[in-house]
Amino acid sequence: MLRYNLACKCLIRSWFDNRCDMLLRLDHVSKLYTIGDTVITALDDLSIDVEEGEYIAVTGHSGSGKSTLLQIASFLDTPTSGKIYLRDTKIDTFSEADLAKLRNKEIGFVFQQFNLLGKTSALENVGLPLIYANVSDGERKQRAQVMLEDVGLGDRLTNTRAQLSGGQQQRVAIARAMIHRPAVIVADEPTGNLDPINGAEIIKLLLKINDLGTTVVLATHSKEVVNNLERRVIALDNGRIIRDDKIGRYILG
Repeated sequence: MLRYNLACKCLIRSWFDNRCDMLLRLDHVSKLYTIGDTVITALDDLSIDVEEGEYIAVTGHSGSGKSTLLQIASFLDTPTSGKIYLRDTKIDTFSEADLAKLRNKEIGFVFQQFNLLGKTSALENVGLPLIYANVSDGERKQRAQVMLEDVGLGDRLTNTRAQLSGGQQQRVAIARAMIHRPAVIVADEPTGNLDPINGAEIIKLLLKINDLGTTVVLATHSKEVVNNLERRVIALDNGRIIRDDKIGRYILG
């Protein structure tokens, strides 16, 4: 499993050992949206520290602020107030161009809708982030093939989105997210469009990625994803943290 990462496991562990423990910090972050005369508070004075190598499930009902939190934590959106740090660097004042470079280097994205290009092969979809990193065509295809083999899709390299099941599409999306060796995988409801069996397989894959040292932050409202999870679980309600269980089993009522 994840042959590419296993081959580099010692290097990855050494790389993490030489970096600070704190990967991401949200310090008193709020996010407000104005719709007409109405102000909606999506996040309300929220503070979270994410350590290197953590696996965090963010849960809460629809509208609790999960997706907004992930968007801000992955630099896709900016807070109305508060500060964001990546390791020791304050990034909430970065320009959009600098944030785009940072996202392409440090963040891997996995979405509920998979977000694959429709007429493009699995191999090309996975290699897409490397185009923006100016990786050569030959290396891009080689790395994309290895990543697809790692997620069990070595026989689906030329398949397009229409030729893949939902579970296979999400595996392609995960391979794409991992292709540039990001510091953190951000997954927004990654099992939301999958049946329970395929959803469970995707969670197993994300846990294995985390076991190899990559930080994972995912949002979910699924009891099946959260219950008995021996990882950190943060529960949100109305944009505030109502529970942060860092140790032991979590049961979502």
